[in-house]
Amino acid sequence: MAVKILFPGGKTSALTFSYDDGVVEDLRLLDIFKRNKLKATFHLNSGLFGTEGRLPDIRKIADIYAGHEVACHGFTHPYFNRLNREELLYEILHDRAELEKNLHAPVNGMSYPYGTYNQDVVDTLKSCGIVYSRTVTPTNNFELPENFLCWHPTCHHDGAMALVERFQTKRRPLELFYIWGHAYEFERQNKWEYMEKLCYELSGLEHVWYATNIEIYRYVTSLKMLFCSVDRRIFRNNSGMEIFLEANGKVVSVAPGETLSL
Repeated sequence: MAVKILFPGGKTSALTFSYDDGVVEDLRLLDIFKRNKLKATFHLNSGLFGTEGRLPDIRKIADIYAGHEVACHGFTHPYFNRLNREELLYEILHDRAELEKNLHAPVNGMSYPYGTYNQDVVDTLKSCGIVYSRTVTPTNNFELPENFLCWHPTCHHDGAMALVERFQTKRRPLELFYIWGHAYEFERQNKWEYMEKLCYELSGLEHVWYATNIEIYRYVTSLKMLFCSVDRRIFRNNSGMEIFLEANGKVVSVAPGETLSL
């Protein structure tokens, strides 16, 4: 039997955005996302609110970023690979704590400040409750990450337009288009019109699941708890999320704890 794993809602593809630093230009970017019904993750430095170019009040982040994910980016945006373990723990845990206090929700995602990390950093993230962290290394493809703690994006937004047509037309299951950047770049480079066009081209695609970073992490992790029989006719979902399949051209789902026979 021909069975394919799909994203939520029976979608073949997923799109996520990731923007760093918590800058004032996030407000204009959020408006673009809202008008195009797109979702993103914003990685914030909770120790830099109120400084030049940053949003002024961390107490408002739950309202500002409503409908999106807020994640860590280091308390003061240091080079992680230059810190000793004590400094690194402070940067991660203090950032988490401040964000969680103002969001009233757990924060388990991150992006690496300046894209810098090493194995010691990765190991430390695990002990701090961080489940994924984005790098700045582009893959220029739509593959899922092999390691969520070294999550390489598809591309920076500058290179995204060149991949739009391929993403619009391809229908291979579990393709992920991951775009990252900084909102201040649109202002400095006079590229707001470019971002408006990019978001418009990527909006409203029927085959696409629009998701935050953490939503993608949770779903892909749940897929590892989907067991099947040798003949791929019986599926048991041991995760806490509904999982979607395509069986002989028909979309079906397996509820948490359910065993499904096709």
